[in-house]
Amino acid sequence: MGIEIIFKPTIGQESLHQDSNDNGIRVVNFATSKNLVVKSTMFPHRNIHKYTWTSPDCKTHNQIDHVLIDRRWHSSVLDVRSFRGADCDTDHYLVIATVRERIAVCKQAAQMFDRQRFNLRKLNESEVREQYQIEITNRFAALENVNDEEDINRIWENIKENIQTSAEESLVVHDLKQNRPWLDEECLGSLDQRSGLKCSGYRIQAKAIKNLNNVRREVSRHFRDKKKAYLRAKIDELETNSKIQNIRNFYRGINDFKKG
Repeated sequence: MGIEIIFKPTIGQESLHQDSNDNGIRVVNFATSKNLVVKSTMFPHRNIHKYTWTSPDCKTHNQIDHVLIDRRWHSSVLDVRSFRGADCDTDHYLVIATVRERIAVCKQAAQMFDRQRFNLRKLNESEVREQYQIEITNRFAALENVNDEEDINRIWENIKENIQTSAEESLVVHDLKQNRPWLDEECLGSLDQRSGLKCSGYRIQAKAIKNLNNVRREVSRHFRDKKKAYLRAKIDELETNSKIQNIRNFYRGINDFKKG
């Protein structure tokens, strides 16, 4: 995509190329017809941070991956550049856009995110349940002699504080879920092995290319096996919860699947 004068309102003047080919003209025409702007050619960067594709012989560089956004919201994009160090296992480079958008959040919703989430499954353990009951009983015993003339808001704050304090001492904060629980240390080791081969100049040596392709296949097969084993374990857990009528954990597992 070149920086011809007639294209500047749509693509700016920071493109890697001076002239556009047929594909570049089609992208500009599409953006113009949909009231879009090409933000990836509007920010000044060094050329090594503009090109998004490199040929196998490492001699030809092109800027063929772009970020398009509606003209109404184009000021929300603060920067667009390519990152050559990201390991995407492809001859294209990762293109990242920095976006700043102001989202109105009501006070009540903001307070909901600040609350601690306790691991309520711990209450299924008899020792933890007994400890929590003891903590609650001891703390509420001090509230039995509350004066009826005392402010109701102050009484509620005391009750809430006692419940939270008892939960903090008896229960642990609920762990945040990982996006890919099956991605363990063994998978990360395979990724490091593949990255090491890619950094050893595999584009020049034919033997290294063959070795890299074999490692790629092994890594992909290993990831598929790990993911299948994780899914089988989750399905078995759902079946077990269904049989023992553990409805809470059953639907919680179903919601995890629905979220992806």
